[in-house]
Amino acid sequence: MRTLVCDRPGDIAISDRPRPSPGPGQVLVRIRRAGVCGTDLHIFEGSHPFLEYPRVIGHELSGEVAETGPGCAIAVGQQVYVIPYLACGVCIACRRGKTNCCQRIAVLGVHIDGGMADYVCVPEANVAPADGITFDQAAMIEFLAIGAHAIRRATPRKDDRILVVGAGPIGIGCLLFGKLKGGSVTALDFRQDRLDFCRDQLGVDHAISAGPNASETLSALTSGDFFDIVIDATGNVKSMMAGLNYVAHGGTYVLVSVVRDTICFADPEFHKRETSLLGSRNATPEDFAIVLEAMREGLVPTEALVTHRVSLDEAPGSFPVWIKPETGVIKALIEI
Repeated sequence: MRTLVCDRPGDIAISDRPRPSPGPGQVLVRIRRAGVCGTDLHIFEGSHPFLEYPRVIGHELSGEVAETGPGCAIAVGQQVYVIPYLACGVCIACRRGKTNCCQRIAVLGVHIDGGMADYVCVPEANVAPADGITFDQAAMIEFLAIGAHAIRRATPRKDDRILVVGAGPIGIGCLLFGKLKGGSVTALDFRQDRLDFCRDQLGVDHAISAGPNASETLSALTSGDFFDIVIDATGNVKSMMAGLNYVAHGGTYVLVSVVRDTICFADPEFHKRETSLLGSRNATPEDFAIVLEAMREGLVPTEALVTHRVSLDEAPGSFPVWIKPETGVIKALIEI
């Protein structure tokens, strides 16, 4: 079968590997769509903090069940989305239902080989029916679920002011589900094209350009109160440290981004706000289900999110293009 392998930074190609066979409790999924995530682009660039090469990339996946191993109940032919977080099931996080932050988590396409391939073999628990939506939509559930999880972590109340710093795909998920929760949402980003997208397609309340005057603009926008919830989705250390300044007194700061560096804040600023500081990692099956239902109800502008589309064979030549900001990628899909 064909697989998309990144052998080293900047070196990505189609490679032929044996088709896997499902063991007990496993299913073989015939992949039909794979979304390209910022993680995949970082792997290509060589800037991902938790990766060993070579790696078959891809974790935003949809397809259909091609074969099942002993003990599986799901039917062959069932359209599914893939939950790419393989959890151990026994650690303290798993025992508490937080499989998204399992102590021994293995994420497809990051810690282990992923699903930009003709087939992928996963535990039955890591697939779920995707009835009522398209393969395109099903492949977008994962990145939106990360945003939905961040919002759920923040427990917003109706009319809370929510600032999302970084309007890439993960930030878009945060903005979308923040708005669906009844919040007043503001996007902050350097890129005008992303701000325009958030305004035109997501209907955000405000889209603010980041820069030297951003703090003054955000202060004026909130009459000096700043925001009940601030979510950083930039993956930028300086941004993550600066975001505390945008949190209202008594507010919540959620870090979705992952970086290798140490993040630090001025303790007086942190304490005088009595800030609730939260990490948000991956998503749980509940978050995937929330996104699926929102798609079924027509609440997610999935057609607008897909800005680029190629076949699997065309994908290696597309990665050097997609990493350029001027390409304007929101979500690229690979058809398999």
